[in-house]
Amino acid sequence: MTLRASLGRWLALVLLAFLALQIHFALRVAAMAVVDPQSTAFQRSEAWRLATTGAGSGWSQRWVDYPAISNHLKRAVIASEDAGFVDHDGVEWDAIDKAWGRNQRAEQVAARAAERQAQRTARQAARNPGKPLAPAKAVEPKVVGGSTITQQLAKNLFLSGERNLPRKAQEFAITFLLEAFLDKSRILEIYLNNVEWGEGVFGAEAAAGHYFRRSAGQLAPGQAAQLAVMLPAPKRFEKRPGSSYVTGRAGTIAARMGAVDLP
Repeated sequence: MTLRASLGRWLALVLLAFLALQIHFALRVAAMAVVDPQSTAFQRSEAWRLATTGAGSGWSQRWVDYPAISNHLKRAVIASEDAGFVDHDGVEWDAIDKAWGRNQRAEQVAARAAERQAQRTARQAARNPGKPLAPAKAVEPKVVGGSTITQQLAKNLFLSGERNLPRKAQEFAITFLLEAFLDKSRILEIYLNNVEWGEGVFGAEAAAGHYFRRSAGQLAPGQAAQLAVMLPAPKRFEKRPGSSYVTGRAGTIAARMGAVDLP
């Protein structure tokens, strides 16, 4: 077999594997129109982490149907995470463009900070030759996202937390499958029942019970806004759920909730 023929056969196998993977995702998403997902890829990875490290105090999650979730929470999450949720096709291209610009600037700031740090280290070494220096702390850029609720669901359901172009491309593909097979209320229902709200705390029912000792359907507007604030970094905010930042941000979200249209 010639090199060209071998290469062509290899590319055909790769293409077939890719198509098979997309069919697999499409079938699983289509099934979600009538079957509630039992777990997500992110939840399974978290369960493994908790089991192997002994971190956390347990696991809390219970599915509740869409009508049993407070409309206040639905509005708060949309206002906080994805204001255009009911109108877009799964991706907010303008938000992605703005996030890309912010990330580029953050990388430039981090690079300049790393350069200044290296210069300080060099001066210290010159002033104290032979003296061991403490290892420099890495300067990481603060990365922000422009993901919609549908994109977040696509990632949590099926994908890893890696940041690279192939994974992002697959996220887009699954996002469009979700929008094609499921209506907006079903997407929001699955999202609210599976999103993380703390260490081992998943879904609206578990979050409402963990933080407020009530069901997801009994959440007041302020409580719903507070839960929405926690979504970008639930493990961090869980330690101080009543912090000044959470309280202030919750007030902003609560003010926006009245303008939110529900699916």
